[in-house]
Order: sequence, then C-alpha cells, then structure tokens
Amino acid sequence: MSKNGHSDQLRLGFMAAVEVEGRGCVGGLLVTNHNGRPLEFQCTTPVRPDRTQEILYGRMLRPWLLGELIGKTLLDRVSIKPELIVISDPDLLELRNHTRTPVACTSEQVANDKVSQFDVTETTELGGRRLRFHASHLSDSNFVSNQSHLIPGQADLEEPLERVHEALNETIKTVLAR
Repeated sequence: MSKNGHSDQLRLGFMAAVEVEGRGCVGGLLVTNHNGRPLEFQCTTPVRPDRTQEILYGRMLRPWLLGELIGKTLLDRVSIKPELIVISDPDLLELRNHTRTPVACTSEQVANDKVSQFDVTETTELGGRRLRFHASHLSDSNFVSNQSHLIPGQADLEEPLERVHEALNETIKTVLAR
C-alpha cells in the first residue's frame, strides 16, 4: 500500500473472443496483476445469435454479441475484478457501455476503420502501445494516464491477449471433440 492508502498494484483484464466454425463465438477474460501474472481466467461456452437477432441488430450485431452479451457476462463472472480491461478487437469497445471499468483497445484498426461505430479520438500510451477508447468514455484515457506509473514501461499488452486466444483455442478443441 502507498502512503495515501491506495494499492500500488493494478489488476488488468485482457479480453478476447474467437469464432467457432458454425457454433458462434467464445470469449475469455484473463485477470492479471500489473506484471502479467495470472490471477483468474474465465471463458464462455459458444454463443451464437439466432436469425432474428441477426436481422434486428444488423451492423451492431457483432459489438452487441461481443461487448454486451459475452464481455459483460465474463466481467460479471470473475471474482477478481480488473481495474482496466485491455482488448484488441474494436467491437469489444461496446463493453464499456455496460460497465464502469475502463476499456482500452490496442488495435490500430479502431483509428483506421472508417465505418467504425466508435468515433475514437482519444489515445494514451501504455506499455509501448497506443491505446484507444470508446468515444462516449474518453475519461478512461485520464484513468490510464494516472495509473500508468503502475505498469512497467516495457510491458507487452499484446502478449496476455495472445495467451487468452491460445486458451480459447484449447477450449474450442475440447468443445469440438464432444
């Protein structure tokens, strides 16, 4: 603990989703300490929208599926709550509309995607990556800037996301083997 009574550690959540051929999407959330050591991992079973949802949600189907349905479920399920969620899929930014936890995207696609539903302009540097935030929650950038001293400068924010992808791929192998 620091002198002001606040923790000198930051719990980070790394969230990703992968598509399972013909079965929908599987999502995973890895919560780590500030050095990347795993504290908790949760994943979903495959989630697949029905035809009516596909029609009604249109272009917002994937952000709804990943952010609200899968992402919110994962965040509700973990017992160790992250103070920041790092994602690489811009569609997961929708999660931020359903949680108080800041969500940061490492993807360059957010800035370059002209049809993105998220007008993301605010960026912050952390762990050698430029993080982008949901346009409706640009104060998340200030939170990350204020907490950046708790993250080692050489931290690789992509590596834990790769671990989540690998764990999800292992989960998918198990599901498909059934």
